[in-house]
Amino acid sequence: MTQPTPPTSISPDQRDQLIAAACQVRDRAYVPYSRFRVGAALLSDDGRLFTGVNVENASYGLTVCAERNAIGRMVTDGAQCIVAVAVCTDNGVTPCGACRQVLSEFVPPDTDAPVWIIDGQGNVRETSVLALIPDHFGPQHLT
Repeated sequence: MTQPTPPTSISPDQRDQLIAAACQVRDRAYVPYSRFRVGAALLSDDGRLFTGVNVENASYGLTVCAERNAIGRMVTDGAQCIVAVAVCTDNGVTPCGACRQVLSEFVPPDTDAPVWIIDGQGNVRETSVLALIPDHFGPQHLT
């Protein structure tokens, strides 16, 4: 197994724009049950930024996370490669397991993508998609 290349180099301006977008969009989350707002922003390889929020449902299993909503928007608009991610929550938690797996689907094989986790006070910590899900699987594993 080869080691993934380090995350793509993201400029400080791109990083700041991604973080700001995730925190701003978080206010649009539909969370009447948990009140736990999540905003996500993705940067695609063509330089476009895509955002999403969590959308809850009275049937809790039908709730859709912010990260997966952002990915759906990205794919709908014709992009399929994530080079960076920002996720903003009140307490700075990382994406759930399902979102980690789905994020890894859109990071090219043998590469990685930085992930910035932001809390409600503006504290930022950095990780990466593959650090969040080191034993992910993707289309290359299905053949």
